[in-house]
Amino acid sequence: MSSQKPTGMTVLAIGSIPLIMTLGNSMLIPILPKMKSELDLSQFQVSLTITVFSIAAAITIPILGYLSDRLSKKTIILPALFLYGLGGFLAGAAAAWFTKPFFWIVMGRALQGIGAAGTAPIAMALTGDLFKGGAQSKVLGLVEASNGFGKVLSPIVGSLLALISWYAVFWAFPAFCSVSILLTWIFIRENPKKQPPPLGQYVKGLFSVFKHEGRWLFVTYLAGATGLFTLFGILFYLSDTLEKKYHIDGVIKGLILAIPLLFMMTTAYITGSKIKKKFYLMKSLIVIGLILMTISFATLIFFTKLIPFIAVLVISSVGTGMVLPCLNSFITGSVEKTRRGFVTSLYGSVRFLGVAFGPPVFGWLMEWSRTGMFLSTAGLTFIVAILSLAMIHVKPQSPSSEEIESLFQKLKIHFE
Repeated sequence: MSSQKPTGMTVLAIGSIPLIMTLGNSMLIPILPKMKSELDLSQFQVSLTITVFSIAAAITIPILGYLSDRLSKKTIILPALFLYGLGGFLAGAAAAWFTKPFFWIVMGRALQGIGAAGTAPIAMALTGDLFKGGAQSKVLGLVEASNGFGKVLSPIVGSLLALISWYAVFWAFPAFCSVSILLTWIFIRENPKKQPPPLGQYVKGLFSVFKHEGRWLFVTYLAGATGLFTLFGILFYLSDTLEKKYHIDGVIKGLILAIPLLFMMTTAYITGSKIKKKFYLMKSLIVIGLILMTISFATLIFFTKLIPFIAVLVISSVGTGMVLPCLNSFITGSVEKTRRGFVTSLYGSVRFLGVAFGPPVFGWLMEWSRTGMFLSTAGLTFIVAILSLAMIHVKPQSPSSEEIESLFQKLKIHFE
């Protein structure tokens, strides 16, 4: 397939796909207390609306990844977006009109999780198919930035929609999905797909990929899951602290939660635009990003006041924004097109599990010890940094210290 230039509307269409996926959990967080009281639910029942979505997505992602390799990426993305919107419609209709809506809300969230499985991970593989070289890395950076933008936007949008009704959030999903479906249908053009290999040959090829590339692929999967696990875990802690300690709720709370996410999104965009296919640079930034996360988490034990705490937390967000686009480029560029959908989807599945386990694990750690929570998180990111340094292999290239220095200068200018 010939490389395409990242035209504005094509990039917008691709970027809309992970944006839709990101809204799935984060936009619901502001309405969960109201839903709990309105429907007289337990804390466990409320948490199911998040957990069911993430688990359904994690289970379905490898299946849709395999199908995207056999069919086409667009053939999977369009029905997935429709199913995502349909799940939101079912949950919203149940909340508005049913006398006992909880079961149907959970079913709607399960449908949304299955639909989410065909969004961001397949969009990564699609980017790998459509673009090559520096253009591919740049668009993957935009995809990750779009993911981050969704995280920034969703708590604010969720808080605003809750002013209308607690279940208005569910009605918003079909509207957002309709826009993404139109953009994808009109502006994404895939070249005709060659006849896929027989199933046995396909599976044999996957085993070959993981036999020869398994060690470093495992580490990149672990790094991606760690980034999302720590991000959502720390945000869960911050959300709880804002409400219980500072009595901050509603839109103001959403705006404060958006601050670290905004830094992550900006860093992801800059990183994606600079790394191109410079593998030494990407590996260096993965390790440096994880070290920044380690320093930030270890230092947070000394800060309890809100403004200094957020200032230190931003360092970890910058680190996460450096790590994720580099992982995307490594994973997308490491596998030939015929198996790319499955490998990137498996990565997406692992990331979903990181999101799913972050809040409950951090909730348990919060009850145990605040200091222990931050130090154990720092220990995890440090171990992953060492594994990344030791096990992620790169093709022989000239050293990239100049690129690293240039990127840090660019980040410094943007954040000043």
